[in-house]
Amino acid sequence: MSVHRRSEALRPERAARRLVRGAARRALLLLAAGGAVALAAPPARAQDAAAPVTLTGTLAKVRAAGAITLGVRESSVPFSYRSPRGETVGYSIDLCNLVVEAIGEAVGRTLAVRTRTVTPDTRIPALVQGDIDLECGSTTDNLERRKLVAFSPTIFVAGTRLLVRKGGPIASYRDLANRRVVVTSGTTNEKAMRDLANRAGVPMIIVTAADHAAALAQLTGGQADAFATDDVLLHGFVAQRGLRAQYVVVGELLSYEPYALVYRRNDPQLARIVEDTFERLAADREIDRRYDQWFLRRLPQSDASLDLPMSAQLQAIVQGMAERTQAE
Repeated sequence: MSVHRRSEALRPERAARRLVRGAARRALLLLAAGGAVALAAPPARAQDAAAPVTLTGTLAKVRAAGAITLGVRESSVPFSYRSPRGETVGYSIDLCNLVVEAIGEAVGRTLAVRTRTVTPDTRIPALVQGDIDLECGSTTDNLERRKLVAFSPTIFVAGTRLLVRKGGPIASYRDLANRRVVVTSGTTNEKAMRDLANRAGVPMIIVTAADHAAALAQLTGGQADAFATDDVLLHGFVAQRGLRAQYVVVGELLSYEPYALVYRRNDPQLARIVEDTFERLAADREIDRRYDQWFLRRLPQSDASLDLPMSAQLQAIVQGMAERTQAE
C-alpha cells in the first residue's frame, strides 16, 4: 500500500497542510534530479524565510547509492527474524519497508533494499558507523541510547519477564537465588537483571549469550534455569518453536521497554519522513492491520500464533499519532 493513500476527503485546513508537504516532497525530487529549489516548511514548523536546501544525511546517501541497508535480526520473533524459508520477516520489517517506500518517493528513485544481520551488541555501532541506515528489530528507546541514535515513534510496548521450565521452582525473580539466569548481551534486559539483583539482594548468577537464539538454547539445554528478556519475545519463542508444553513465561514485569525503529541522529530530513510516515500509517489504520497480522494471526510457515492483543499503552500511542494527522 502506498503510505500516501487517503480514503477520506480532507478538510480544508488539512488539505492546505498536505499541499505544503507535497511541495516539500516535490522540492526533494527536484533536488535529487539536480535542481536548485527551496524546501517549503509546514506552518507549524516554518522558519522566517525558506532557504534553499540539498539532500543531506541518509537521504543523500541512499539517493547516491540507489540502495538502503536495513539492520535485521535473526531471532526477534515476530519483529525481525528468519522464516523457515530463510526470508527476513516480521512486524518491524513491514514498518521499515513502508518507511523505505516513503524515502524512495522523497529522493525520486526506487531504492534497492539490502539487509545486514545485527545483534544487540552491534546494532547501534552499525548505525553510527553508516553500515546500516535503519535498524528494524526489537530495540528499546531510552535516554541513554538517544545520546547515540534517533528513534521512530513507539511500535510496541514490552517488559522483562522470565522463561522457565513448567512445573519447576521458579515463579518470580525472588526464586532466582543461586540460580543461573541467561540474558542476551547488550540488551536493556541485561542491565535490568543486574540492577534488580543488586537492588533486591538476590544472589542470582547472570550469564550472557550473543543473541536470543543462543540464550534460549542455554535454557533448553539445561545450562540456565531461566531466560530473562522481553515478554513478547518469550511468547514468540514459545509459540514458534512449539514449547508451550515444556516452558512458561512467569513473574512480574521487571522493566518498561518501548520498541522503535532506529536511525542516525542529527538527520532532520529523515526524521521528518519517519514522523510523517508513522502519522499517516496510524491515521489509515495500517499500523493496526500490521499488528493484527503479526500478533493475532498465525506466523508465516507456522501453525502458531502469539494471540497478543494490542496493549492499552500502544493503542494510546497509535491513536495520538492518528489524531495529530487529523488535526492538520
